[in-house]
Amino acid sequence: MSKVESADLLIKLYDLRREEVMRKARDWFFTFNPTSAEEIGNTMMDPEVGGYLRMVTSYWDMAAAFVNHGAIDSDLFNETVGEHMMVFAKIEPYLAEMREMWESPDMYAHLEKVIYDAPNGKEKLAKMQEWIAGMAEQGEQAGEASA
Repeated sequence: MSKVESADLLIKLYDLRREEVMRKARDWFFTFNPTSAEEIGNTMMDPEVGGYLRMVTSYWDMAAAFVNHGAIDSDLFNETVGEHMMVFAKIEPYLAEMREMWESPDMYAHLEKVIYDAPNGKEKLAKMQEWIAGMAEQGEQAGEASA
């Protein structure tokens, strides 16, 4: 796949992220800070927000599959996209348990591969997880202050 074709697919992926329901799902996911695989599982089945969780995680796993199969250049993807890192950072601590719970050993495997194969991917993931933890803590403190 040429760089131009990869760029075109990336633009199409970007456009999909602007769709109204996807935008709401992404906004919701930004505030979702799971603390266990069980919480993620319960949220997936929640009639109000379960669709948001499934939409965001499956979207980024699909995008990562395009990278893993050569439809999108991995360097171009990793240099122009960052949201997939935040999504994976939130589920990664619980991924092994989730895979076992749902008997799905390949759950989010495309996303995992893109991130782990990226230059300094594991280090970037750890930094993102630290940032998310700090943001969650700030949110909790703000909630306590307003109560």
